[in-house]
Amino acid sequence: MSLKYIWYGHGTMGLETDGHKVLVDPFFTGNPAASTTAEAVEADFIVVSHGHGDHIGDAVAVGKRTGALVIANFEIINWLGAQGLEKLHPQHIGGGFKHPFGYLKLTHALHGSGLPDGSYGGNPAGLLLTTHDGKKVYLACDTGLFASMTLIGEEGLDLAVLPIGDNFTMGPDDALRAVKMLQPKHVIPAHYNTWPLIEQDAAAWGARVEAETNTQAHVLQPGGGFEL
Repeated sequence: MSLKYIWYGHGTMGLETDGHKVLVDPFFTGNPAASTTAEAVEADFIVVSHGHGDHIGDAVAVGKRTGALVIANFEIINWLGAQGLEKLHPQHIGGGFKHPFGYLKLTHALHGSGLPDGSYGGNPAGLLLTTHDGKKVYLACDTGLFASMTLIGEEGLDLAVLPIGDNFTMGPDDALRAVKMLQPKHVIPAHYNTWPLIEQDAAAWGARVEAETNTQAHVLQPGGGFEL
């Protein structure tokens, strides 16, 4: 059984596993790096890591169009329900649930989570997915470096996806430190080059990863995919 990762641009990602399409942090409208649109993307499930507009931006529109089940923290789920979504599943940090696409646990993340209208968005989260055949994928989402990434690495990660843009999240140096703590077999950079404020040389970062660790780095273009 394969698992396919798709980078749609910025922090928007997709996972395809066991016949299910999981869309993470849907932000297409107003995203200059987006490789598709909110009207065209497919999803059986939507996961929202935190409440910022560049991560939750099209969750309501895509959720209503596709009928996807939306998964997020309790506060975001309440907010999405008030926006008219009905298929909702709340979780919280440290808690996991066996969804049809695998066991999804929300992890700690160092960031904010205020919602677009100023509402309280609860705590930001990363995502740790264990597929039905045992593959482990860690999507750090928006976060700074934190010491307990070492604990996440103890899970034995097949793939980690880390932000490298700096300013709002980890930059290249801290993301390299994160790779050394997580020790994944593969790593993919995200959340960079969307705007000048977070421009980075991802290829150079990938070269540093492979020179200093045993992890293979894969730099994707928006719309590109990687398969385990």
